[in-house]
Amino acid sequence: MSVAKLLGFDLCPRLRDLAQRRLYLPKPFTIPEELDRVTERRVSLRAIDRGWDGLLRLAASIRTGRVSAALALQRFGSAARGDPVHRAADHLGRLLRSVFLCDYLAVDDFRREIHMLLSRGESVHQLQRAVFSGKVAPERGRRQDEMHTISSSHALLTNIVLAWNTGKMSETVERLRGSGVRIEDDWLRRMGPAHFGHINFRGTMRFGIERFAQSLLDDQSDPPRQLRLV
Repeated sequence: MSVAKLLGFDLCPRLRDLAQRRLYLPKPFTIPEELDRVTERRVSLRAIDRGWDGLLRLAASIRTGRVSAALALQRFGSAARGDPVHRAADHLGRLLRSVFLCDYLAVDDFRREIHMLLSRGESVHQLQRAVFSGKVAPERGRRQDEMHTISSSHALLTNIVLAWNTGKMSETVERLRGSGVRIEDDWLRRMGPAHFGHINFRGTMRFGIERFAQSLLDDQSDPPRQLRLV
């Protein structure tokens, strides 16, 4: 959450075990008695101040592309405990997570919006698993170009399904609105194009039996033949 905030956006995850979550505050802060049981004063403002410059340099390196976010988080993740930058990010993240929990639990619209967006992302992942449910052969995907080809092909097929569903949904909405059916824009923003129950991912098998239709009909009119076992 600290790195995301410094990069200019808020990280809004779906947290597990909400009953076990705590609100973290610095020691000087006073809180209502009702919140004392779920509050821990374990945020060090001094640790944030000591590692603040390094944390800003880390965020700037990610923003300018000098280092990837994955590599930066790996470098300053749990393996870097004790490092001033890690301590600053850890304590700042506790504060940001406490603010997030307050908004999540107190603001109904905020909570519903998060659930909708996360469910939308999960539905796309489910679609990707449906597009390719097997495993890549051991001899494939070892080289960089093979990995790029497999990943790009998977993304292309997923986007084709999303685009096709979006087009059909748009046609349906326009047809219904043209016939006088009221459809609110708020309904549409809660609908996603990641459904795939109507799509055959394994292809369509077609047998050219029309060339043999007459022969098949003639065989149906013949009397049943007796089989002789020799």
